[in-house]
Amino acid sequence: MSNAITSILVANRGEIALRIFKTAEAMGLSTVAVYSDADANAPFALEADTALNIGPAEAAKSYLDIEKIITAARTSGADAIHPGYGFLSENTELAAACEKASLRFIGPPASAIAAMGSKSAAKVLMEGAGVPLVPGYHGDSQDPDVFRREAERIGYPLLIKASAGGGGKGMRVVRHASELQSEIEAAQREAQSSFGDPKLLLERYLETPRHVEVQVLFDQHGKGVYLFDRDCSVQRRHQKIIEEAPAPGIPDDVRKAMGEAAVRCGEAIDYVGAGTVEFLYEPESHEFFFMEMNTRLQVEHPVTEMVTGLDLVEWQIRVANGERLPWRQEDLRCQGHAMEARVYAEDPDNGFLPQTGRLHTLQEPAENDTVRVDSGVRQGLEITPWYDPMLAKVITFGEDRDEARINLIEALNRYHTDGVVLNTDYVSRVLRHEDFAAARLTTRFVEIHEEALAKPLFSPWARKRLSLVAWLSEVGALSHRDSRDVWGRLSGFRTGDSHWQPFELDLDGDRHHGHYQVLRVGNVYGRLTVLMDDEETRIRWGRMDDGALEVRLSGRRIRLGGASRGDELAVFADAATWKVRVNHPEVAQGAAADETELTAPMHGRVT
Repeated sequence: MSNAITSILVANRGEIALRIFKTAEAMGLSTVAVYSDADANAPFALEADTALNIGPAEAAKSYLDIEKIITAARTSGADAIHPGYGFLSENTELAAACEKASLRFIGPPASAIAAMGSKSAAKVLMEGAGVPLVPGYHGDSQDPDVFRREAERIGYPLLIKASAGGGGKGMRVVRHASELQSEIEAAQREAQSSFGDPKLLLERYLETPRHVEVQVLFDQHGKGVYLFDRDCSVQRRHQKIIEEAPAPGIPDDVRKAMGEAAVRCGEAIDYVGAGTVEFLYEPESHEFFFMEMNTRLQVEHPVTEMVTGLDLVEWQIRVANGERLPWRQEDLRCQGHAMEARVYAEDPDNGFLPQTGRLHTLQEPAENDTVRVDSGVRQGLEITPWYDPMLAKVITFGEDRDEARINLIEALNRYHTDGVVLNTDYVSRVLRHEDFAAARLTTRFVEIHEEALAKPLFSPWARKRLSLVAWLSEVGALSHRDSRDVWGRLSGFRTGDSHWQPFELDLDGDRHHGHYQVLRVGNVYGRLTVLMDDEETRIRWGRMDDGALEVRLSGRRIRLGGASRGDELAVFADAATWKVRVNHPEVAQGAAADETELTAPMHGRVT
């Protein structure tokens, strides 16, 4: 195709649609969004130059309907379709439909997607290309006797996998021969239900491997390069939580061999565009084994962009335009370290249940040279149950791994919502764990450290005291006011003021009583004493440039903020969020004594 792309339709939603629009607009291309009824007010639908409704909230009747996608492209005048990731991104029918409709598909040819669509067929291809494989059985026969024989050859423990699978479905670990038949039958049922294909394969189960993947990029002229590696070992139920580039602690010769194997993988299927080859890596032996190839852009592509300085979406578009890759492998450099956290609307302390609701407050970290936020949401947006609960990705850069890690902790301390529970508290626990800090990584990290990771960032003791300080900061004696306002300089003016102020605090279903005393030393810092649970606690605080407090409690520095809605306050303490109600009990007592009095639900300043 000689004509260059002028308009791109993104057959996706949320943060990845906005991410692609950003690069397309920077390249001077017009953008087209397709959206379902549930996404009519979503930021991606409002950002595009053209937006077309393609049906109801149900993905099968909108985002997964190829005919509607192609029709939308023709209607809008788009000449290319970018599938993003998820939905139709690895669908051979969409790639073929684009070709038939003379639309550029920004991704690999349908034949390459098909070659990697079956895990069994892909392993046979990779064996031929000299890519190391985990010892296993990838044959066509699904006879129970064949499985038994092959299982004995491979040895236990072994892993049963659905040939057409993904996302951990149809996957079983078998440790003893006596379990084999029942686990095979269970895996077949799940594979049939999830993928319409009960075919299974067997592999040796590696106890504590790492998940290391290599980013590759190929042009239409047969040239391919690898853009280094990423570690995605920290996962829960085979879903990634934190990704980083480069993968730490891998010897240079092994890193090079892995990159070259990934390029051979792409060459074997005549790959075009950006793709990712995933390996299992054994830290003790430094062996690596091919797992699968994702024939699309990855969720974690920003960490590679940060360490290489390249825009992968831009190069996807350039390759689709027929441009040649301008670099030799030795020209490419990996500098510094990058980490990414996925921000999900889910409750880690309640079985990671997906959350729905309205984002009454949304605070995201400011972007700069070391912090990037790929967000798909805005304040006031309704989070529905229809789609994946990932709202955004927070990505940070550092000169080394620890700097990137600390920057990510700090960035997550600035990501808060009121209205929907997020996983940021849990991700922060992982980042702070000593084994993660020391890069002792494994795909079983979450399982091994389950007990430690179940502990919240703050104890009930700290949460009570931080709740009071947050409330005072938002609506009480520490609240920030224009210093030119004479009333704004008062330290908690209140009629009938006494040295110690009583309060009652409702937290986690319990009511707590206490007294506090504020000593205001200046406009931006001071001290507070709290008497609660027969214990006196002294708390120091300082006002930060962005209005949040830096609180010192028990030798710990904590970033503290909040958002009030009605009589409830959302407390933002580092990466944690919880709800609290605070009141002065004598206000209610006064109202009961004389119902003609005009009272307020909490004390404040006369302004």
